[in-house]
Amino acid sequence: MTNAVSRLLPGRRGLLILALLGTALAFAPAVLLAQDDAPADAAAGTVAVKVQDNIFVHIIKSVSFFWVILLPTSIWLIALVVLLSLDLRMSAAIPAGFVEEFTDTVNKRKFKEAYDMARNDTSYLGRVLTAGMARLQYGIEDAREASTNTLEAVKSDKEQKNNYTAVIATLGPLLGLVGTVFGMIMAFMELSNGSNPNPAKLAEGISHALAVTLVGVAIAVPAVAFNTYFRNRILQLMLEVGSVSDDLLTQMYHNSKKPGGTAPAAPVATAAPVMATPVAPR
Repeated sequence: MTNAVSRLLPGRRGLLILALLGTALAFAPAVLLAQDDAPADAAAGTVAVKVQDNIFVHIIKSVSFFWVILLPTSIWLIALVVLLSLDLRMSAAIPAGFVEEFTDTVNKRKFKEAYDMARNDTSYLGRVLTAGMARLQYGIEDAREASTNTLEAVKSDKEQKNNYTAVIATLGPLLGLVGTVFGMIMAFMELSNGSNPNPAKLAEGISHALAVTLVGVAIAVPAVAFNTYFRNRILQLMLEVGSVSDDLLTQMYHNSKKPGGTAPAAPVATAAPVMATPVAPR
């Protein structure tokens, strides 16, 4: 009796086959309702697998001709990030060893050599010091004002470049919104047809719209982050350059006021000698 019952009951392999058949029968009505005919069913199934397995390929294809705008924008952002990263290095603002060498030259009262050292240096500190030292002969206040104006010019140049990252951060979602609106228009055009709308085409249009939005947001998010980082970096570097340059100018000014010291003067044109006007005898 037991052997007869065991022969009637399915084994493990039979149970697995029954489970698979039950799952297939459970999903069969949904599959049949979602598709029009058998060939379309197979094609739609293939497309669904490709979309799930190759999501990045799907996004690239969905963006389509919007890459004409989004790709140059992303390349522009990368170029700005690289350029600002190189410009806002500490070595580009205050070179290593420059402060010590300049201070040692000034303490040795070699003011002409110190001026040439700052003028030949292309760093931010060198440019600010050169502007201030050229006005040092007219007093420390004039020198500080000249150095501050040069520092503001350098800061303004870096901020203008960083502002483009803010522009990209603003344009990214807007460009994505254009793609979204375009995809929704395509979807509603499918709905506006007199016949029964094809759910596959509607889903495809919405998928394309969301893909463009995703790429636009993906460009905007790092742009916002880099804009904030570079803005803080510019402020930090300019404060350090301004503080160091003011200290060096003050040190040079006080050294030049000691006996035997003269501040470096900017080159001026030689004035013609004034001739005394002869006075006629009375």
